[in-house]
Amino acid sequence: MASKLENWLTENKIDPRRVVAASHIIERLTPADRAVKLKVRLARKKEQPKPVGLAKPHTGRPLSDASLGKALNGITVSGPTKSRVLRAVNRILEQRKKAPVLLRDLFDQPPPKPKATAASEE
Repeated sequence: MASKLENWLTENKIDPRRVVAASHIIERLTPADRAVKLKVRLARKKEQPKPVGLAKPHTGRPLSDASLGKALNGITVSGPTKSRVLRAVNRILEQRKKAPVLLRDLFDQPPPKPKATAASEE
């Protein structure tokens, strides 16, 4: 059984290896990211509040072959992994001068969690 992501990638003729490569480029730490992390770490060491106005650094954790394989096979993956896939796919679409996609275009929405009622707690 093919997943929604796998069907979408084949429709748009995108190789999964290219998604992994794009993720490695996007999520790579830059010198500016390292400088931000250093400022935050030094402030925490001196027990000062976190510096204000700093840009959010990249994660430095690219999409792995294993996590993309799970997503392609329809196995549940974490939210950050879905976000990495989405950023990488949108990067490829940007290079092809196409419109970006949304997360719901690539992944099925999980079923809603049942709400606990007062009667079930008794």
